[in-house]
Amino acid sequence: MDGAETLASPEDLALVERLRAGDETAFMMLVERHQASMLRVARMYVSSRAVAEEVVQEAWLGILQGLDRFQGRSSLRTWMYRILVNIAKTRGQREGRSVPFSSLAGDDAQQPPVADTWFQGPEGEWQGGWSSLPADWGGLPESRLLAGETLRVIGEAIAELPPMQAEVIRLRDVLGWSSEEVRNALELSETNQRVLLHRARSRVRRALDEYLEKRTG
Repeated sequence: MDGAETLASPEDLALVERLRAGDETAFMMLVERHQASMLRVARMYVSSRAVAEEVVQEAWLGILQGLDRFQGRSSLRTWMYRILVNIAKTRGQREGRSVPFSSLAGDDAQQPPVADTWFQGPEGEWQGGWSSLPADWGGLPESRLLAGETLRVIGEAIAELPPMQAEVIRLRDVLGWSSEEVRNALELSETNQRVLLHRARSRVRRALDEYLEKRTG
């Protein structure tokens, strides 16, 4: 994997100690925080939601059983998702479901090109982030941008992405994970992670522009 990993934070280590001590409240908090995302990741590798749910349950068991071996060499959630992905991959292989990476990542060769000016370059403060707001955002109040309908458009645009693109943008832009955490948790190279995020952001940006043009047209 490219780059050194981020070590576990003091908060991670404190949470691990609570889990090792059998703190059920700490465990339920962890499940509530990660269950939905873990289920989506598992679903990328297996044949059905039911099997993905079994994978997630097995992953939670593996996490609990492995707590004594957690040494803090990565963040807690990176460690958790590695356990999940390994179990999901093994289960998918057992099912005879070998999924090409391209089917998860999406092949955008036939997609209309996206303007590079939409995104900041290497010299930008937020490399790869939007360099400007989508069309007509500047005149809209924040309450409008955060309104349920706009958020629904964003959610639907993400849901229509290929699975790996969708999960990368959810982890990066919705949950606020770092590039490094996403790479390590999903076992992606830096190049693949960057390309997936760029494609995902481009599609969501396009959907937002189309929505706002209809609303203001």
